Amino acid sequence: MLDKLSSSLKETIRKIAKAKRIDKQTVDELVRDIQRALIQADVKISLVKEISGRIRERSLKEKLVLNPREHVIKVVYEELINIIGRSVEVPLTAQRIMMVGLHGTGKTSSCAKLARYYQKKGLKPAVICADVYRPAAAEQLRQLCEKIGVPFYDGANLPEREKGVMGIVSAGVKEFEKYDVKIIDTAGRHALEKDMIKEIEDIKRAINPEQRFLILDASIGQQASVQAHAFDDAIGITGIIITKMDGTAKGGGALSAVAETNSGVAFIGTGEKTDDFERFESDGFISRLLGMGDIKALIETAEESLKPEDVDADFMKGKFTLKDLYKQLEAMKKMGPLKKLMEMLPLGGLGLDINLDDTMYQVTEDKLKRYKVMMDSMTEEELTEPKIIDGSRTKRIARGSGTITAEVNELIKYHRMMQKMMKSLTSGRGGGKIPGMKGMKMSMPVGKMMKKMKRP
Repeated sequence: MLDKLSSSLKETIRKIAKAKRIDKQTVDELVRDIQRALIQADVKISLVKEISGRIRERSLKEKLVLNPREHVIKVVYEELINIIGRSVEVPLTAQRIMMVGLHGTGKTSSCAKLARYYQKKGLKPAVICADVYRPAAAEQLRQLCEKIGVPFYDGANLPEREKGVMGIVSAGVKEFEKYDVKIIDTAGRHALEKDMIKEIEDIKRAINPEQRFLILDASIGQQASVQAHAFDDAIGITGIIITKMDGTAKGGGALSAVAETNSGVAFIGTGEKTDDFERFESDGFISRLLGMGDIKALIETAEESLKPEDVDADFMKGKFTLKDLYKQLEAMKKMGPLKKLMEMLPLGGLGLDINLDDTMYQVTEDKLKRYKVMMDSMTEEELTEPKIIDGSRTKRIARGSGTITAEVNELIKYHRMMQKMMKSLTSGRGGGKIPGMKGMKMSMPVGKMMKKMKRP
């Protein structure tokens, strides 16, 4: 998501890390780079000017707690969080959730994604379709719910006179009384119309939902603030879901525009699949943009996707054999796309380059499949003690797996790289250098650095 912005910000951070000294000229150059990146991501000019002034002033005048380079990185991190705004806490309790928004924002698919989110958290969700205007709206939502095994209601069993919006909502809430989370999909419009506003106000009065989520398309950019204000005035928005964050350069505009309202971002949609949906944490989001990873999100993904038997005890102690690698490749398939996982890891400080485009990530996933075939051609001893794999063994493994020796050597090299990374991540210190600083001699470990970079 926001790949161009992320690439620009990572490059800016690398420049700071390489700088021989931090002076006014260095900071001015840094500010210009950040301004260019934010404007390209459609962030409002007035906000860009604000953050520029604060970064410049704090970088040059604030009392240093870290070394000068680390101090500037901390300032950039904190000020970027300030323009994105707060994230919204979403309780994992029984509740009624009302979903509102205009046509084409991804509201209906977000209902299914939200239901899946609660399902993975161990709650029992159900979905009610109150959109009686858009052709096939109910059928679309029904199919999405069936795929994830979530109950669905559209009032099909009601008498004709009761099939209005209010009748469906009231009957649906009663139908799903025993379910933990009841998600109501309301009708949208092509613009902010009085009829739509009155309808959602009526629904709110009738069922008094604990959560009222506004769904916004990331490509709307700075216009997000207009919609957010209008819906907030009508029903009091408790959180915002920003969709299509995987395919637009304007996401920065939508995120920063929302920050100007009373609402915060609750979730972001990162793809078309039901699982392409994640809780929005402003600090983790900015951390990923800067190449610092998001270990909290990675742990949450692992907890939702993996069973205890997927995690080897010896591996957690720092031992990492080819057998462990094989298990982790299997586990990674359950956790989702490789690119998403790599973004959550602070790999820069381990000397690993993760600035790959989508094509390179696909190549990597294809390679991982071939690696598994090669490992199927290895003996138990080779899998447990990779060091014994010499030239003759490499040739045998290549013949057995239908590959060439260069590919087997590549697998061994990949294992060593992963072994190094895993030792760092399980060492309890957060791993070597500041994340995102490939090859830089920085003094502070990741864990310690991130503690100091917590939002004030």
